[in-house]
Amino acid sequence: MNSKRIALLFSGQGAQTVGMGMDLSAHFPQAAELFVKADAILGYPLSKLAWEGPETELTQTRYCQPALYVHGLACLAALRSLAGPFSVHAVAGLSLGEFTAHAAAGTFDFETGLKLVSQRGIFMQEACEATQGGMAAMIGGEEQAVLDLARDTDVDVANFNSPGQIVLSGKAGHIAEAVASAKEKGIRMAKALNVAGAYHSRLMQPAAAKLGAVLAQAEIHAPRCPVFCNVDARSVTTPEEIRLTLERQVTGSVRWTHTMERLVDEELCDLFLELGPGGVLSGLLSRTRKGVQCMQVYDAETAAAAAAALQ
Repeated sequence: MNSKRIALLFSGQGAQTVGMGMDLSAHFPQAAELFVKADAILGYPLSKLAWEGPETELTQTRYCQPALYVHGLACLAALRSLAGPFSVHAVAGLSLGEFTAHAAAGTFDFETGLKLVSQRGIFMQEACEATQGGMAAMIGGEEQAVLDLARDTDVDVANFNSPGQIVLSGKAGHIAEAVASAKEKGIRMAKALNVAGAYHSRLMQPAAAKLGAVLAQAEIHAPRCPVFCNVDARSVTTPEEIRLTLERQVTGSVRWTHTMERLVDEELCDLFLELGPGGVLSGLLSRTRKGVQCMQVYDAETAAAAAAALQ
């Protein structure tokens, strides 16, 4: 069996694509069953939305978060059905993907996680609609220069995605100001993002508070393998830590660069599997640590290729 130290990575919001999970469900009963269960738990046809769209609806926060959660776990179910029980050294997920990572590690069961992400999506969409927020990517700048820009324009750092790619988040007017001032800080390119609001910023505080109340009631266990949290780029083990870091994550920075550095340099993970559509995380990893093997799993063909690599 494979002797590599395997890390699983789960996609965040923005990776969703119409059709995701349809091919998996056609080839793997284990994947199809998760979509059937999700439709029943949520009380609306999530599978139809994921497979047929329309894209405008799937892109809505309240729908795309549960859709990505189910798809990520469907990818894992398909892979396990082909590869058998392989050991996982660590798991991580970008933003919403952190919930999928916890479900994969047994922190909570499928239904508990699905209800959490569904409510998280609703709370975040409500916060977006109640505020005038925006986000912008800062490409090719020194980290300290971007932090200075955020301070000067009174916005928050939403994501440390990879070296030279940091996302800012905050009031729409302040984000526009940050984009306009970026060149003065030596930042090569500043690009406003097409998003519904200011994710991972203080404008999401009402969503964080509501999610915290829901997390307090959720049945949460110690994970079976290390789960790396976004806000501190470290593994969390106790139910108390997990509740706290998942709540803080709604307003806090996603420290993805630091998480990948830790998984490669300290945890010595040498095979990464990205479970979700789009290949975004593979791209970020290659910019953070060149040459580390990362395979994508999102349909029957990619699941088969990953299973072959595991064996």
